[in-house]
Amino acid sequence: MAQILDEIIKKTKEDLEKRKVDYPPEWLGRSLAYNPFAPKDVFSALKSTQENPYRIIAEVKKASPSKGIIREDFDPMVIGQAYEKGGADSLSILTEPHFFQGNKEYLGMVRRYTSIPLLRKDFIIDKYQVLEALAFGADYLLLIATALSTKDLKELLNYTRHLGMEALVEIHDKTDLTKAIFAGADIIGINHRNLETFEMDMSLSSKLIPLIPNSKIIVAESGITDHEMVKELSSVGADAFLVGEHFMRQDDITQAVKDLKYGK
Repeated sequence: MAQILDEIIKKTKEDLEKRKVDYPPEWLGRSLAYNPFAPKDVFSALKSTQENPYRIIAEVKKASPSKGIIREDFDPMVIGQAYEKGGADSLSILTEPHFFQGNKEYLGMVRRYTSIPLLRKDFIIDKYQVLEALAFGADYLLLIATALSTKDLKELLNYTRHLGMEALVEIHDKTDLTKAIFAGADIIGINHRNLETFEMDMSLSSKLIPLIPNSKIIVAESGITDHEMVKELSSVGADAFLVGEHFMRQDDITQAVKDLKYGK
């Protein structure tokens, strides 16, 4: 599993070269003139408040490299609507096609039937993908510190903001955190799952949150399966909780969001 991140990035680069030929950046840029969707305010959706202490980012996710197919009856629009009905504050849309069976088209499909901010979750390494995210209907996107140099992370974050969107910068350790802070990240995600080994460390949030400046929005990611976990992570400083696999395995997605967010 240690090489999986390298494999995903390699495949992403190959795809990018082809897409840039098929749909040049200028073409994508021009298509934005017809884009009916202005990016939504992500901060108010993710920042914990007294009235809404546990912000949920519910993930539309068909498969993963470690688990294979997670949900057979997979309809992004139905899932997105069920999540919003359950009280999700934002949706994460997986768009990586080879390892997660995602699709960029899901962004536009879900956007038309939901009203909460959408995260483009992918392995973003190029400004072209940032342009794509906006053109396809994302409000913010994922930047993975482990997969980028500090310079590239800062450039991609600045470009994202230049286009009116925001970024969730994902970290796994202190080195990543240093990168994220230097790049100017305002929304920092702590992924309990190591992307190189796929091992889980649920204590990661409590180790890293004390090192993060107070003004940042903190998102706990991976391995979250019940309300008690949410309360515990909130008590150490997490604002929002990105949950995918747990929801995708439930028969009643709407109820699953309610249970996680409000308790049974």
